[in-house]
Amino acid sequence: MEKYLTDKLINGISSGDRKSQELLYKQFYSYGMSICLRYAANRDESLEILHDGYLKVFQHIDRYDSQQPFTLWFRRILINGAINYYKKNRHHSNHIGLEHIPEIPDPGKNVSDDLKYMEMIQLIQALPIRYRAVFNLYVIEGYDHQEISSLMGISVGTSKSNLHRARQKLRDMLTIRNHEEASIKHD
Repeated sequence: MEKYLTDKLINGISSGDRKSQELLYKQFYSYGMSICLRYAANRDESLEILHDGYLKVFQHIDRYDSQQPFTLWFRRILINGAINYYKKNRHHSNHIGLEHIPEIPDPGKNVSDDLKYMEMIQLIQALPIRYRAVFNLYVIEGYDHQEISSLMGISVGTSKSNLHRARQKLRDMLTIRNHEEASIKHD
């Protein structure tokens, strides 16, 4: 993956060139989707967040500093988009069980590592939206509780509580999954 966008690609996107937009979309699709999947409950939500992120990129390419890696700027746009999605939908979201999470296709190279990663994504997606957002921001993105509080419009105590509950739910889901796998092996 190219770290820095070329001037030609930036100029093309700035002028609304569809081919340049398509090239950028294809080049960073997997990267963007890997971020969005952690914040969304399913692939459809992930795509919605990702597409909104691309629209922001295309509309505000002039704000991109070509001396910096594009992925840093894009990641920030996607995380902010996921937080906005959370804020917009937090009252309409319910917890979904593991049985309702669609299988995500294996993306690639090391099958064992890819399966473990996809299993973790599925477990994170099964968390209620408020726990999922705080978990991702704290554990994966490295934000502290004060920053999460500010970003999400919740108290620091709520952020800490949601992180604790997210971790507990993940432990519980892993325990259930391990028991199910063990019982299958014994049958």
